[in-house]
Amino acid sequence: MNHPWIVYLRAYLGIRIHRARTAPTRGASAVEWVIITAIIAGVALGLATLIKTLVEQKQGEIQNSFGGGGGKT
Repeated sequence: MNHPWIVYLRAYLGIRIHRARTAPTRGASAVEWVIITAIIAGVALGLATLIKTLVEQKQGEIQNSFGGGGGKT
């Protein structure tokens, strides 16, 4: 996938993982931070997709109830 958000997320997580692996004393907490960030980002993307789908469905229902819209008589 080459969606900008996916590219950004992969780059961000790559940097965080690199820092976690190279930090001498803060490795465990950094890895935990990366995991939590990835989970939150995944949930946010899932919710955004769900909301978009629901809005598009309702839009279609509204258009159908008005005969397709457009104001034609």
